[in-house]
Amino acid sequence: MHRESLAFKSKKRLALGVTLLLAGFVMAQNITTAASFFQSVSEYYGTINDYEATMSITAGRSQMQGQVSFKRPNLLRIDFSNPKDQVILFNGDMLTIHLPGISSNLKQSVSPSSDQAGMNLATPQGLALMNRYYSVAYEVGQDPVPLSESNPEQVIKLILYPRNSSEGFRRIKLAIVPNTKLIRQVEALTTQGQTFVFTFSDYRLNQNIPDQRFVYDAPSDANNFNNFLFSE
Repeated sequence: MHRESLAFKSKKRLALGVTLLLAGFVMAQNITTAASFFQSVSEYYGTINDYEATMSITAGRSQMQGQVSFKRPNLLRIDFSNPKDQVILFNGDMLTIHLPGISSNLKQSVSPSSDQAGMNLATPQGLALMNRYYSVAYEVGQDPVPLSESNPEQVIKLILYPRNSSEGFRRIKLAIVPNTKLIRQVEALTTQGQTFVFTFSDYRLNQNIPDQRFVYDAPSDANNFNNFLFSE
């Protein structure tokens, strides 16, 4: 009788152990690592030929609003409503800014990882660079959380840190809509300690935007400044 009781207890412990093992296996199947989720977002953006969206940029106390247009492989344009009639063009190599208030065109050759290329983060090229040069983690967890204290929209939040000190950002935070895998917000902290927040809404995907959309004919009386970032 005693031996039967020991055998029963052993079988019970074995059954419990197998149950726990299976439960752990099932739970593991439901875990998506931050790197895997980010990779899926990057791959999805790689399928987008073009998009337009409403965009705002916040830097300190300054805020700008406008419409952003993107077309593969590297065409980007922002037409601002605030500041009115300001335009930014970026093709992956050259940044062009039209400032109507002082009737000036500023042009600068920049690298994709530089601070001035921050708007390029929500493109396939920007995501590919982040995937290569930054480590990815969940900021909160793999479950959706509110975008902010004042906005209950559910997003998945990621935080990225550079793999080496030569990158243009100390830290990048991404808020991604889980069912669409579209970037809702980017918060980028530069190496100079300045924070830029890019917020996207009202995406319109694959509209067959013509290349002409990314050609800007500046007013003939505008002053031109090349390499303005490094001018004396």
